[in-house]
Amino acid sequence: MKPRVLIGGPVRQTPAILTEHLESLERLSTHGLNVHYAFVDDNVEAGSRELLATFARRCENVRILTGTPDDAYHCDETTHHWREDLIWKVARFKNELLSIARSEDYDFIFLVDSDLYLHPETLSHLVSLRKDIVSEVFWTKWRPELIALPQVWAMDQYQLYEAPRGAVLGEEETSGRTMAFLQMLSRPGTYRVGGLGACTLISRRALSAGVSFSEIYNLGFSGEDRHFCIRAVALGLELYADTHYPPFHIYRSSELTALRDYKATVLSKDPGGEIMTFIHGGYKRVVNTVRSQITLAMLVRNEADRYLPAVLRHAAQYVDQAVILDDASTDNTVEVCRQALQGIPAFIHVGDTPGFANEVNLRRRLWELAIAHEAEWILCLDADEMFEDRAVTMIKELVQRTDVDVWGFRLFDFWDKEHYRADRLWNAHQRYIPFLVRYQPHFPYQWRESPLHCGRFPENITLLPALACALRLKHFGWATEADRRQKYERYMEADPDGKYGVLDQYRSILDPAPNLIRWQERNIKS
Repeated sequence: MKPRVLIGGPVRQTPAILTEHLESLERLSTHGLNVHYAFVDDNVEAGSRELLATFARRCENVRILTGTPDDAYHCDETTHHWREDLIWKVARFKNELLSIARSEDYDFIFLVDSDLYLHPETLSHLVSLRKDIVSEVFWTKWRPELIALPQVWAMDQYQLYEAPRGAVLGEEETSGRTMAFLQMLSRPGTYRVGGLGACTLISRRALSAGVSFSEIYNLGFSGEDRHFCIRAVALGLELYADTHYPPFHIYRSSELTALRDYKATVLSKDPGGEIMTFIHGGYKRVVNTVRSQITLAMLVRNEADRYLPAVLRHAAQYVDQAVILDDASTDNTVEVCRQALQGIPAFIHVGDTPGFANEVNLRRRLWELAIAHEAEWILCLDADEMFEDRAVTMIKELVQRTDVDVWGFRLFDFWDKEHYRADRLWNAHQRYIPFLVRYQPHFPYQWRESPLHCGRFPENITLLPALACALRLKHFGWATEADRRQKYERYMEADPDGKYGVLDQYRSILDPAPNLIRWQERNIKS
């Protein structure tokens, strides 16, 4: 008898993204399987409701349950904004689908988020693994400026490395374990993990054991998937992540363009190759194995009396040339640049009038200047950012890699000369942000057209092969009370409604008692 599989999930989606998701469901290989569908229609848009109804008319064995779409759920080009009430509503919907699969004696239920485009072999492959709970791994830029990370994790809330219970690991050990976990998931295979979700096959045995998305009342982790995973392991089940057929996550409407490349390349490639090779679709990737020139690209304005001299002298130890765009400084910033960069080629371009009111124009201009000066690798630092001393040897090693085009680093926001800030709103040091990029002449670079917080690189660079590096970057832009007051006033004047940033973070700049952690410099050889 063919295994019976129930496919579905809660659906609140835009018509454009839902169209793609449903197309991928129809393209799934179901040979040897008896497939049924169940969706909870929680859509606000009539077009999305009609898409589900059309899918039900076109396909057999489809049922549509009614949701409660009278609440607000906001998604934008930055991220998805979840609230606790929405999380537990989704959990109830998922539990309703589990109950159907359990009571109707399905062999499996395949819960899939409605913004995924699945590879046709996904379902057949997951069933063949004979695991009780297994998710197909996909990679997402949770914010546009970050490198892509998986939707599965190793421990706790979203910890991307394993560690002995109670162990206190240093930054170096933490980074090494994180990179080992991410590199493992970049290779085809099936691996035991600590957490998963969004594209998950659940067996009859797991259903019978009592898996559920219900809240565990004495657990502080956010998200119904965490509660599901912890309960599952407590019931004696194991969680697995598979990486043979990664779906495409349409996390933002703007990513529908990149989906075309995924369809054109990934859907036609053989399994067992490198994960996410679809990112090379549509352009010719060029890697110069002879030259690994590093160009420092920096935007400056009235920085002479701040951190600029030290920043440039430090960077000059490991870059090959510098391209500076001065935004009409009224002090001697340009002369400071010339003095600090003696010994390496330095190209200083001076603007006539200040342009930072529309940041994207300046960032784009700096990028174009670096390319015009034949940059191969572009290291984009601000005038108040400095790598730790290990950069002198490590940066040169990074650019020798032929399989990586983007390097991500953790940025530590210093609140004085010896302490960095760490709390809910100030946690860039927990993420890997691109600062070093190999220029690919045939790649279709796209900028985020925003006058503020546009990013220092084109926003789609994280579609290029990217990797995280343990090297840390110190940011001194907040390190004095005067700097913080000036930035607070600027942000509140330029973005009073939080259109381009986060209002709560703006307001927290003047917090009189922030959580600060002492910086520990590492030995240059460590």
